[in-house]
Amino acid sequence: MSSSGDMPQTTDSVSAAIEAFRNGQPVCIHDAVDREGETDLVYPAGAVTPEAVARMRNDAGGLVCVAVSDAVASAFELPFIQDVLDHPAAADHDLAYDDRSSFSLTVNHRNTRTGITDDDRALTITALADAATSPEATTFADTFRVPGHVHVLRGAPGLLADRKGHTELGLALAAESNRPPAVVVCEMLDDDSGSALSPAAAQAYAQRHDIPYVEGAALVDRFS
Repeated sequence: MSSSGDMPQTTDSVSAAIEAFRNGQPVCIHDAVDREGETDLVYPAGAVTPEAVARMRNDAGGLVCVAVSDAVASAFELPFIQDVLDHPAAADHDLAYDDRSSFSLTVNHRNTRTGITDDDRALTITALADAATSPEATTFADTFRVPGHVHVLRGAPGLLADRKGHTELGLALAAESNRPPAVVVCEMLDDDSGSALSPAAAQAYAQRHDIPYVEGAALVDRFS
């Protein structure tokens, strides 16, 4: 797993990410140049506010998703969507960067109106965090409806031992930070090119906003 090469990653960067997450603050995580090559803005799902949703859509610009652990997904019978779609477009789902997609269902909290507003998405996201904290106390279909405006991602059973995507990197960080197994990930895009924000630009953003930036390889090394 390669790092960006733009900034050496030290134990301090991982420790800063853990501390930020423990305090409900976001972290910028770059996966690897030989994977997606993207930096995601990542939050503990339980700490997401409407203002955080606004920041993700304005400052990051990618898809706002909630990653939950494999155990939580199993408790709620949340499938990998490619396994249950009966449509020709779901066949031959080859990815250039991984063996499979983490996408599961799209959901809205039942108390939302359209589901897309910052308030609505924040409600759905924090409710997913609550559900992940106590799956046995939540009847998923009573709390959420499908389809919706928040994409749910299903983490690999062995997390970083099985897969090293932002889903697993975020969930591993949550576990290390004593946060529930639910994190929000949103890809950071470049407004000028429309491509993924470069690691250098992501680092500069993180520095301007006092957000820890960490390489996926550093998290793998620390948590494996």
